[in-house]
Amino acid sequence: MQGIAVTSSTVPAGGVAPAGRRRRRLRFQPAWLFVAPSLAIILVFIVYPITQSFWYSLHNWRIGAIEQEWEGLGNYVELLDDDLFWNALGVTITFAVVSVIVQVVVGFWLASALLRDTRINRIVRSIFFFPTIVALATIGLVWRFLLDPSIGFVAGLFTFFGAEPIPWLQDTELALPAVIVVSIWKNVGYTMILVLAGLKGVPEHLYEAARLDGANERQLTWNVTIPSIRPTLLFTTMILTINSLQVFDLVYVMTNGGPLFTTDTLVTLMFREGFTNFDIGYASAIAWVLFVFIMIISALQLRFFRYRDVD
Repeated sequence: MQGIAVTSSTVPAGGVAPAGRRRRRLRFQPAWLFVAPSLAIILVFIVYPITQSFWYSLHNWRIGAIEQEWEGLGNYVELLDDDLFWNALGVTITFAVVSVIVQVVVGFWLASALLRDTRINRIVRSIFFFPTIVALATIGLVWRFLLDPSIGFVAGLFTFFGAEPIPWLQDTELALPAVIVVSIWKNVGYTMILVLAGLKGVPEHLYEAARLDGANERQLTWNVTIPSIRPTLLFTTMILTINSLQVFDLVYVMTNGGPLFTTDTLVTLMFREGFTNFDIGYASAIAWVLFVFIMIISALQLRFFRYRDVD
């Protein structure tokens, strides 16, 4: 009959047309309703600012200027001749390397020492973890007063024992070590908890087999414990490295990059260029250099700590 013709394109080789195929293709997926708010937030507050900052970095973009001149890679070339940029890069790398290494080592030692789930260990874990939940700006403000050479508690201790107070944050050689120590004190509890979770997941039979082979405690640590928690160490090291390379609050509150830029990091330099000198283009270029640098460091860490289930 003429009114019931079916085109060959809709009939499969078996000769039976699948009912509802076209309807399934056009069917709305309700899952998008749940994903849409998160996607909108990511697009508006993450993707758009990232792309916009790259656009700014290609211009001589200044707040209040009538025209924003095209610079191309001019801001990036200017970074190469900027002594403050290289100083900030060196300070940032020093801060990240020292703080991350010490935090991982001390955190691993604390986690190993407090591994047993006793009441005393739980109390000590809480004491070490407590600074982690306090804001960095608050920590920096407290330690700025504690280390003050005139009214600080540390200066009072020195005076009590007959010693001369030390200007920790005003000395060009002591300011950066002081900030690093405060950063380690604040974050070592976080590292301890992460490593502790990894240690609790190590199968006991691995230790029993190694002890039967005559392994001592040091060999157990290097040949059983560390390889078993390698994914945990990877995650911990990456998170600590990323946070250290982006350090701002602690430095800004304690020293504001001083004295004489000895604690000036890339983020404090970026903040100063963008919100003090109003050079948004140059600050955006610094931000993109930091972004690429973090990506490279993260890729190297992933390769160094590469993990396979067969290991």
